[in-house]
Amino acid sequence: MRIDVVSLFPDFIAQCAAFGVTGRAVERGLLWLHGWNPRDYAEGNYRKVDDRPFGGGPGMVMLIDPLRNALQAARQADPAPSRTIYLSPQGRPLTQSRVRELAGEQRLVLLCGRYEGIDERLVAAEVDEEISIGDYVLSGGELAAAVLVDAVTRLQEGALNDAESAQQDSFGDGLLDCPHYTRPVEHELGAVPEVLLSGNHAHIAAWRRMQSLGRTSQRRPDLLDEQALSKADRKLLEQWRVEQG
Repeated sequence: MRIDVVSLFPDFIAQCAAFGVTGRAVERGLLWLHGWNPRDYAEGNYRKVDDRPFGGGPGMVMLIDPLRNALQAARQADPAPSRTIYLSPQGRPLTQSRVRELAGEQRLVLLCGRYEGIDERLVAAEVDEEISIGDYVLSGGELAAAVLVDAVTRLQEGALNDAESAQQDSFGDGLLDCPHYTRPVEHELGAVPEVLLSGNHAHIAAWRRMQSLGRTSQRRPDLLDEQALSKADRKLLEQWRVEQG
């Protein structure tokens, strides 16, 4: 997968991608990450990339031409078709299901805004989709782009040492993940649940499913349609509620 990032701070994205799963994917040739600075495509001695907004108001707005030229350069760098995404708080919320869809793309071009944003005419003409990582405002789109890069990269085949890890993550099946434990068995903070020490894989799977259902019901009820649950899942959820008192 190739991801091109148009940003005033392309090195920031490269540094974020140099570690962990994303860094390993780059080393393994599973991810090609390239940065494009619109300032390199701006005209004049000062390489101006922003100007005051029409209609007045605070802040600055990023200019059309430097961004458009950077986007064109990024697209022309590889013949594979690309999807252009603008990281914006006004965009569609990023979900795991959307991450899975984007992970199947050959190429993504990520556009990072700064200041008050970018000229709306560029968005209308050059952007395929706007994506938000949450209902809050950042200083720029770089952190959001780094989040998206990490999320889609870990779903590339071979990026994780154990591919099953991605399937068991929170939201992997629409639910939150179950709790996890490791050594020691006994600790001043508590003991590991006995079922996890039983060696009975069926009982362990049922316990983990029950915990996922219960946690989702308690913490993110918006994700859980109890009427659509199977009879077995409804029974597990009821058992979790009884155990919680």
